[in-house]
Amino acid sequence: MGDKRIKNAQDAYDKKDIESTKKAHTKNAIEHSEKHRTGKYLGDFVYGALDGIVTTFAVVSGVQGAQLSSSIILILGFANLIGDGVSMGVGNYLGTKSELDYIKKERKREEWEIENYPEGEKMEIRHIFHKKGFRGKDLDRVTEIVISDKKTWVDMMMTEELGLMEEEKTPVLSGIATFAAFLIAGFIPLLIFVLKLFIPSITINTFQTSIFLTGLALFVVGAMRSLVTKISWIRSGLEMLFIGGLTAVVAYGVGYFLRGLGV
Repeated sequence: MGDKRIKNAQDAYDKKDIESTKKAHTKNAIEHSEKHRTGKYLGDFVYGALDGIVTTFAVVSGVQGAQLSSSIILILGFANLIGDGVSMGVGNYLGTKSELDYIKKERKREEWEIENYPEGEKMEIRHIFHKKGFRGKDLDRVTEIVISDKKTWVDMMMTEELGLMEEEKTPVLSGIATFAAFLIAGFIPLLIFVLKLFIPSITINTFQTSIFLTGLALFVVGAMRSLVTKISWIRSGLEMLFIGGLTAVVAYGVGYFLRGLGV
């Protein structure tokens, strides 16, 4: 995520631009890219923001469908904003911590096996490269190169045998990124109702304004999601706009139906 060189390479591929592909694969570009990778918490922020917008606007739509007062929208909206925000943040913290703990445990296991039964681990390395097409002296050579450095050996076992990628992330910052994004983005559907509360002279239609602001936010954050998924930012933005809109329509319908029952 956030690797400009990879983004340039992807753009070059989409355009089938050989010259741009070459520029993205120069020695200097590759080394510079490795030193400046950013965006470790971008995924946490984007998905927290999307969830915050969608769930809060669902509350707004449901209450509006039931034709309840703006005070109810604010009460339920902020209750959802704080409650779900904390839940999302804590959930992401625990999930990230569990994943990192598991990775650390598996790394220690691999290190222990290399120290106590290197012959077995060497056979696993040979098997990995045999599946990749190495044979004979080439297989012997690449195996010896890998096992000559313990860290490289363990790294190979982690990625090739276990499919585990170690990330430099901290559970606390992952949780904070999710919570902050949920809170900031989730406030957008409530913004006009808060302004109306403090500035009663506002005459614009609050629900229609909330729809506009939420739709805009959904598209923008959805477009940011393309930095994580690597798909077209327009497609990503429109997908989230559709999903958020569908959720709002369903919530509005539920509110309207309950209003008909006298709730």
